[in-house]
Amino acid sequence: MNIILLGPPGAGKGTQANLLVEARGMVQLSTGDMLRAARTSGTTMGKRVAEVMDRGELVTDEIVIGLIREKLEEGSEGGFIFDGFPRTLAQADALGALLAETGQALDHVIELEVDDDVLVSRILNRAAEAAAAGQSVRADDNEESLKTRLMEYYKKTSPIIGYYHAKGALTKVDGLAEIDTVQASISTVLDA
Repeated sequence: MNIILLGPPGAGKGTQANLLVEARGMVQLSTGDMLRAARTSGTTMGKRVAEVMDRGELVTDEIVIGLIREKLEEGSEGGFIFDGFPRTLAQADALGALLAETGQALDHVIELEVDDDVLVSRILNRAAEAAAAGQSVRADDNEESLKTRLMEYYKKTSPIIGYYHAKGALTKVDGLAEIDTVQASISTVLDA
């Protein structure tokens, strides 16, 4: 089973992806993690990634799709969770073509839906609790930065949400519920 998890920063995508990895043996394909791993892998693709990143340029869709292709070819009994990809309509088309080419399908697109004001206050509270406990806090965990990150997310992701909704592949889940409740909602979607 292959799924895409969508949701703004702080909505709990990482937490839910980890739970799916544990419970269902899925493989989380986080583009950020894949790029970091490729950069130090010494493979031909890894060298390309390192060169692009060392020049301070953005990694092209072609490279990201190449990395995803490698992972799909390695296979996974539980399927894949696409995290942070696709972010654009071109990437969504490329992913669809790649899955078809490798004899696979995209089974579900799950959006963790949140109320932005509640999300911002939740992240700020979490940051305040971490700071009070002497833990490190992200420098951009302040209200202004969070709102900017949310705006960027919606600008980039709105077309993707519409794209998968039009294909009948999108399911919305309450991302602000308790972790166990969100997990149960996602399981209901996957088991349907």
